[in-house]
Amino acid sequence: MTKVTRDDVARMAGTSTAVVSYVVNNGPRPVAPDTRERVVAAIAVLGYRPDRVARAMASRRTDLLGLIVPDARQPFFGEIAHALEQAAAERGTMVLVGNSDYRDEREVHYLRAFLDMQVSGLVLVSQGPSEQASAELADTDARVVLLHESPESFREFAVVTDDVGGARLATRHLLEHGHAYVACLGGIEPTPTIGDPVTDHVEGWRQAMREAGRSTEGRLFACPYNRYQAYRVGLELLSGPARPTAVFCSTDDQAIGLLRAARELRIDVPGELAVAGFDDLKEAALTDPPLTTVASDRPAMARAAVELVLGSAPRTGGAGSDRLRQFPSRLVVRRSCGCG
Repeated sequence: MTKVTRDDVARMAGTSTAVVSYVVNNGPRPVAPDTRERVVAAIAVLGYRPDRVARAMASRRTDLLGLIVPDARQPFFGEIAHALEQAAAERGTMVLVGNSDYRDEREVHYLRAFLDMQVSGLVLVSQGPSEQASAELADTDARVVLLHESPESFREFAVVTDDVGGARLATRHLLEHGHAYVACLGGIEPTPTIGDPVTDHVEGWRQAMREAGRSTEGRLFACPYNRYQAYRVGLELLSGPARPTAVFCSTDDQAIGLLRAARELRIDVPGELAVAGFDDLKEAALTDPPLTTVASDRPAMARAAVELVLGSAPRTGGAGSDRLRQFPSRLVVRRSCGCG
């Protein structure tokens, strides 16, 4: 079947191809209402579909955003991707998603691929762009927004939640239940990274413990972020002689793994073990018992990221409140902590 072109639409509407382009692209020049109606009618009759690739090549810009996440299989990143896709759709923009698998070379691969596609902007959910990734970003005019964390070295836009404050809330709440101390499941990075959410969660836990006059020595445990490996860490932690009575987990996935370990070991939650997480995944309300956790407004954060990445402010020019948007955290109290 022969492809319908702008020339075909122009002939049927009795106008020029330029006018057809103005109608399809809603500009840059105005079109008289009766002419617009003829063009729209011709498009409907002929079934014309604009060539987005050709238009992108001509303008050197597409209606596409590139999103790179560590692992979309993890519920937290899946929820971020979904929220960003919805926010982008409200602006008439589509989202391409790539998974870095926590590997710098994969992140660079997707950066190059998306930039070659002339995306309108990039949103990174990253542990901090590597030197190679930063070099790629420095050589592009595309707007870049970091979502979820903001390392010190990153000089572009960032949208984050109050990770330190949220972790303090959760830890203080557990201490208020009368526990001698609260253990913490942190990350597995040997060197903490400033601006990394899990690093900030651990810092919030430390602050709450210090404020309560409790030691953190020997009470921070390295734990992978996914629930399956966290389950194994939980089995070892809860089987030991110095089993804690309260644990703050840096992510809900870790908390879900810990709850599974407690159930297998027949440890009553919250009677013998209080647990709190961070992220407020949808599953957190369905665990047994339902998980107390820290929530952030991911839809609002996604909208902010899209606004920044499609905005008109200069790409670079130093850090500041106009380049960093922080959203508050709130404690969501359920039964795993001992309430209700």
